[in-house]
Amino acid sequence: MGNVTKIAFLGAGSMSFGLSTFRDMFSSDALAGSTLVLVDHNPDALARMKALAERMNAEGKAGMIIESTSDRRAAFDGASVVTNSVAIDRMRLWKHDFEIPRKYGIRQTLGENGGPGGLFFTMRTLPLIFDITRDMEELCPNALFLNFSNPESRIVLALGKYSPIKSMGLCHGIFMARGALCHITGQSWHDTECWGIGLNHFQWMLQFRNRRTGEDLYPLLRAREPGFDPAFQPFSRKMFNVYGLWPSCSDDHMGEYLAFGWEGGEEGHDYDADARERVELQQTIEGVLKGGPLPDEWKQSVGERTNVVVDGLINNRHHYLESAVLMNNGTIPNLPPDLAVEVPAMVDAAGVHPVSLGPLPDPIAKLALVQAGVQQLSVEAAVHASKELALQALLADPVVNSSDAAVKLLDELWEINRPYIRKCV
Repeated sequence: MGNVTKIAFLGAGSMSFGLSTFRDMFSSDALAGSTLVLVDHNPDALARMKALAERMNAEGKAGMIIESTSDRRAAFDGASVVTNSVAIDRMRLWKHDFEIPRKYGIRQTLGENGGPGGLFFTMRTLPLIFDITRDMEELCPNALFLNFSNPESRIVLALGKYSPIKSMGLCHGIFMARGALCHITGQSWHDTECWGIGLNHFQWMLQFRNRRTGEDLYPLLRAREPGFDPAFQPFSRKMFNVYGLWPSCSDDHMGEYLAFGWEGGEEGHDYDADARERVELQQTIEGVLKGGPLPDEWKQSVGERTNVVVDGLINNRHHYLESAVLMNNGTIPNLPPDLAVEVPAMVDAAGVHPVSLGPLPDPIAKLALVQAGVQQLSVEAAVHASKELALQALLADPVVNSSDAAVKLLDELWEINRPYIRKCV
């Protein structure tokens, strides 16, 4: 047993992300004796996920103590890590973020991390994030804010600039890229590794190698990609052939940042499929809670790495993280220092340390710099609750192709999001 700690998990009522976190936390005994406090404002969802956590904790022999509360301040008292997966009225507002710009001729792939949707996700989310971190300043000022909520880059950037709380983001995008590369090349997942840098959802794989021998697998990728199924990630492959490196993490996420991102055929989120999957997952969870067996895959880590970060921090294990969203501060030297980037990192008791792999290739850096400016402006608009800055952020975004459309969608989305927009500093 290592050192014990207290972890507050905000948004624990989320079935999909809650399950992913539980799979990580309960797949080893590295955190035995530590307390995991589940926090959610929905009492039914919270009760369901607490019962699932207790079952998985027991069967996984993780040896953790499970608590729950609707009061985040109670959870923060004495916490070492606060994990965050909250979103405000996620599906309803996300639909507005996508459909209103489309009404005015703005083509987004998802409307979540880039484009007008990314702006308004930022506008309504940052006030809540700063409410959370102000509570942390009072109750657990030395705790790490570990973020999983979108828009990842903008949340980490805002906190890095305006909050004393230590923060970082985690995303499984690099593993999605590795999966795609293994799929095309026919390599085993366990035999490969990727080293990537860039922005969240806009990482570029500088290295794709055999984990054991160090063999460079890019020549194999270049040989096999032209003859591979043309329906598989056509936009990522187009960018790969233009720039020479594989981008992360998928056509729809990467396409959010580019004026031509929809050329991969990805436009919008399948809300109906999402709703069906949630119903199916709820039925599966309820079956388990009625005494059914845990699915075998639930007994294994899903790779979100919450457990790895906490274990590194409290037990000083010196863990390597394939990627983390952190303030740049020179890690990627040809991107601005005051920007959130996604790079490899080391974690230990001294904190989270970004690993520099040098600069991005210059043409890719030029693409990333456009989005860097959009993200910086969006954060300023949200932090200052400024409609003027919000319009300027829209006009800097390559997805926005009309100033008249920008003004119209800004007015409409501002009214919808008005209950959540307020100054943060």
